[in-house]
Amino acid sequence: MEACLFTSNSFTKTLEFSPSSIRSRSLNYPKRNLHHFLPRKVSPPSSVTYCLIESSSSSPIDDGNEPLIRADWRSFRAKLVAGQQTFRSDRDPSSQADLDTVVDHPQPITIGDKWAHTIHEPEKGCLLIATEKLDGVHIFERTVILLLSTGPFGPSGVILNRPSLMSIKETRSTALDVAGTFSDRPLFFGGPLEEGLFLVSSKGGNEYDAGVEKSGVLKEVMKGLYYGTKKSVGCAAEMVKRNMIKVEDFRFFDGYCGWEREQLRDEIRAGYWTVAACSPTVIELTSVGAVGLWEEVLGLVRPNKA
Repeated sequence: MEACLFTSNSFTKTLEFSPSSIRSRSLNYPKRNLHHFLPRKVSPPSSVTYCLIESSSSSPIDDGNEPLIRADWRSFRAKLVAGQQTFRSDRDPSSQADLDTVVDHPQPITIGDKWAHTIHEPEKGCLLIATEKLDGVHIFERTVILLLSTGPFGPSGVILNRPSLMSIKETRSTALDVAGTFSDRPLFFGGPLEEGLFLVSSKGGNEYDAGVEKSGVLKEVMKGLYYGTKKSVGCAAEMVKRNMIKVEDFRFFDGYCGWEREQLRDEIRAGYWTVAACSPTVIELTSVGAVGLWEEVLGLVRPNKA
């Protein structure tokens, strides 16, 4: 069910939708032991969405008990990782220091606009990069998955680098459209589990970003990037109507990826996925559907092996 409440001095609207069941699709895997990659029936992050848009300040509804991961915190960690790598490089006996350039104070650690580095545990907003062990697994081979949630229902995310084959209008489905608002938007393959999802990027500055947060209908993945389900698409269409966000700032996905709580950790330990944190610029909406994203992300994570 969706309870969509838009409140202002002169506007109140309530929309209700029946909940949809999530069913696993039939997958045509190669004839090999791929038990770990059979999709599980993982429920979407939430079954009820409250959409509240008002002029007064309000707190955004968080995804379960997950803390919001802000861009500045992620950048701070990236600088720590870069500093550690620099320290290890300086201690490498094979590298010869130029005594004429040695200074008493170390140079400040800087990172570029685009960065990515490995992390040990999956977290909201991280990337799952398919390793060579998934070569031959058609759905997941050379995929880059954005993890949207690690909440109580288990981790879930969407594949970012599969091209669009049709628009929402061509699917003749109204699940991801309301009154034709998104009918011309391309539809990307997000994973083998049946559920409509969308990403939206708030590029209008702090004012627009705050407006999207206060709506409560969209869940934050990282600073400036949010996601919603087909249960909240009606509220998203109203946000477009009220010029809170642009239609071009949406990316829609047919399907998603989901794991049970320990399933993803088992796959990571088995070496099927590389887990990486990245800057928001790596996963801008222009990157969705880019077939070269897998190589680009690996080049950032392993620059010496690119």
